[in-house]
Amino acid sequence: MTLRKLLSRFNLRPAHYVFAGVLLIRVVVLARLTSSPYLLPTRGDMHFYDDWAQRILNGQLIDHLAFYGLPGYAYLLAGLYKLAGYGPFIPALLQALLDAGTGMLIYKVSVGIFPGTGSRYAQMAGFLAAAGWAFFVPAQTYAAILMPTAWVVFILWFILWRIISRKNAPTGWEALILGLLVGLTATAIATILFLIPLLISAIALKPAISTHPQFRTRISALVLLFLGTAAGTSPCWVHNCLIARDSVFLSAHSGINFWIGNNPGANGYPRFPPGLRAGQAAMLQDSIDAAESAAGHSLKRGEVSRYWSTKARDYIEHYPAAWLRLLALKLRTFWSAFQYDDLSIITILREQRVTFPGIYFGLIAAFALPAMVLGWKTAPGGRWITAAIALQMLALLPVFTTERYRLPVVPGLLVFAAVGLVMFFNNVADGKFRPALSYCVVLAISAVFISWPQRDPSLWALDAYNSGWQALESNNLALAEKKLSVAYAYVPDNSETLFALGNLRLTQQKTDDALAFYSAVLSIDPKHKGALNNLGVIALDARDYANAESWFRSAAQIDPANAKTHFLLAKTLLGKGNREAAQTEIDAALRLKPDQPEFRTLSEQIRVGSP
Repeated sequence: MTLRKLLSRFNLRPAHYVFAGVLLIRVVVLARLTSSPYLLPTRGDMHFYDDWAQRILNGQLIDHLAFYGLPGYAYLLAGLYKLAGYGPFIPALLQALLDAGTGMLIYKVSVGIFPGTGSRYAQMAGFLAAAGWAFFVPAQTYAAILMPTAWVVFILWFILWRIISRKNAPTGWEALILGLLVGLTATAIATILFLIPLLISAIALKPAISTHPQFRTRISALVLLFLGTAAGTSPCWVHNCLIARDSVFLSAHSGINFWIGNNPGANGYPRFPPGLRAGQAAMLQDSIDAAESAAGHSLKRGEVSRYWSTKARDYIEHYPAAWLRLLALKLRTFWSAFQYDDLSIITILREQRVTFPGIYFGLIAAFALPAMVLGWKTAPGGRWITAAIALQMLALLPVFTTERYRLPVVPGLLVFAAVGLVMFFNNVADGKFRPALSYCVVLAISAVFISWPQRDPSLWALDAYNSGWQALESNNLALAEKKLSVAYAYVPDNSETLFALGNLRLTQQKTDDALAFYSAVLSIDPKHKGALNNLGVIALDARDYANAESWFRSAAQIDPANAKTHFLLAKTLLGKGNREAAQTEIDAALRLKPDQPEFRTLSEQIRVGSP
């Protein structure tokens, strides 16, 4: 039996082949990732979710405080780890399946909105759009790593496909299920809540199928939609309001995100104001510490959120003109061809040849905008996609844009880009040069708008800095040297770049150079905990106990909850012969991390008087 006859038995359609093709590419990427040093997360948001999931597995289900970070993905990972054992492979494999499903939905939506649905031109547009998704480099990346992006993209476009593919309004039960799906997804990525206006429009504007009066049917569907959303989000608000007794809907970290997106130094990307470190876990802890320091006492998580939200609103109220310019800048950053990946994982995996060469946001957006404008009348179904893209953009305006935050709009842009290109060549082939010329004019304007250059050197330094850190952590010192030198050339006065170079020199055993870099860090940021700690380590290794104690005490004053600092201070005091003070410090370290074996070993040494 031939393969063709075997496949015909399964009644496979073009959408199934699209699913299989995208899945093949995603699985190959995942296989390459498993043989690279980047499979297990060591830092950034991936580590944040992985660490949270492991704490849940170890029995720390809740901490009786309002969530400070959306919990949905962490609990999902914990469930997968419980069922399949610890490791990123199974979650990434599920995400590969979801991403292949997104490719299939892109094909279906493209065929559905094309003028003359069912024609070979519609299928060409569908295949072209799906191929674009298969080789879209950020999609390849975020389907393979421990991030919830692939989940939210699939769910958003599944809901949108349901709206576009049905001529009638969602029924009551369907509205309930879609609302539940939106709510559950919002526990991982809250921006999907901006899809609710689209669902309301579908219920209100599309003809309803019911024997009851239209008004009553629509009101019933709307009520069920909101009930489903409330039920889906209930794991967050029930925990926050009833268990933590804090008035927080989803997560209390919304306040700090609002401040990062609306402050005098904001630039449309997640530029952290002074006092906040990069990285999800570090930034969240710093935001709590800063709010409590300003208040002079401990705060509930909701109070921390309100502290930062109030600062952002004060800035908006006192500097309305500057804030309006910031909004315009955010619109530009959303559509810019410049890629701001706060994890820099896209560049890292591409340079390591984990992902396939492919296309990026700027190219897709440039070809999509002409079709969005010119296809408003000819492809009415595309209006739902335009609305979804606009709502996602509005969801980001109060905060900031990163590559993963705008990834949910890419399927829609691919649909428009593919439909526009096929229609353009169709018009040229049919001798319809006027619409073809209009397309070319709008395409030229779109290309100029999207490719407008980004001149901030700190933004260009980000990928080099993050790549250098990753290389340093994996002990690839040659690559770390190369990448961090590039970052330093862009921003020679950036404290984090100088700190990374100091760590590189310390690893290379160039102590004098490391000292110079750490001193430069402290001249910019006198409260840099990492530089203080490392200067203490250098002094301790040199048996300069007086300076070591001074550096470690300075670090402990800034971050008293850092167990490692107390441990190093205990070693220093033991070296000085002050066992009583050393015991106090190692006891503090053990209170913070009682399971750390080297802490217990040092405590025993201090107790018995060993050197």
